[in-house]
Parts: sequence; C-alpha cells; structure tokens
Amino acid sequence: MRNKPQSVSKSTGRVVQITRIGLLALLSVVGFDLFLHAGVLASWYARPSPFLLPPEEAFRLIPLGYLAFLILIGMLIWLMLKRGVIGWKAGLVFGLKIGAFVWGALVLGLLSISTASVSLLVGWFLGQTVELGIAGMVIGSGLSTDHLRSLLVKVVIFFVVMVSLAILLQNIGNFQR
Repeated sequence: MRNKPQSVSKSTGRVVQITRIGLLALLSVVGFDLFLHAGVLASWYARPSPFLLPPEEAFRLIPLGYLAFLILIGMLIWLMLKRGVIGWKAGLVFGLKIGAFVWGALVLGLLSISTASVSLLVGWFLGQTVELGIAGMVIGSGLSTDHLRSLLVKVVIFFVVMVSLAILLQNIGNFQR
C-alpha cells in the first residue's frame, strides 16, 4: 500500500481546516443576521414597500441570502490568506474594512436607483459591515490555531445569544403593537 506524500496530506488537512473555519464564520454571520433582520430591522420589513418583497416571499428566499454570505466569506478567507491576516483582532479590522467597502458601494448603488429608504440602507450598511467584521474575526481566530474546539464553542454561544436576542426583540415589538 502506497502512502500519500506528506505535502498532499498536509494540503488536504489545510483545506479541511479552512472549510471548517469558513463554516464557523458562516454560523456566526447567520446568528448576527437573524438578530439584525429578525430583531433590530424587523419593523422595516413589516411595512409595505415598493422596494421590498412581501415578508412571506422574502422569508422563502432567505437561503439565497445565506448563499451570498458564503460567497463573501469565501472572498474574505481568500483575501485574508493572501494578505496574511491572522488573529481575531486583525481579522475583525480587515473584515470591517472589506464590509465597509462592499456594503458602502452596494448601498450607494441602491440609493441611486431604488425606492429604499435612507434609514433602511443605513441600517443595512452598518449591520452588514459588522457581519463581515464578525466573519473576519472568526476567520482570523481560526487561522491562528490548529484546534478549533474553543472557537466552535464561542461561535455556538454567540449564535444562541444572537437568536435569543432576535426572539426577544420580536416579542417586545409584538407586545408594543
């Protein structure tokens, strides 16, 4: 039986590790996204708007939004590896910068051609920038270690807290209506 060369097994292990880091980043972003959109910005989506889809249709299309996050996280990982961005703090700063560029450009584009309210677009810009900052923090943290167990625990706790806060905000909002 022939053994694989060491470099192939190391590169395969690295791909698996980076994939796991990407999935942890995705979980953290989805948690914050639920908090942001189902909690903080929920009232904007409940209002009738010529710009936004009806809530039922938008809910059905959520997986497309999460696919968009996966693409952004892939880009972030690629850029961070190319630039040697390692560690949670460097990842956070890098993610915030990329988020501000990407979402700033998108929001300006939407402002120039859509009926979206300025307040909603500002909320998107701020929230989505923070999301890429969180993704960068998770990726940078993951790239700085060979063991992801501690990061996994932190991401799961973060996810649960974000979802809990979203539920709390929805119940407070429903109570006040």
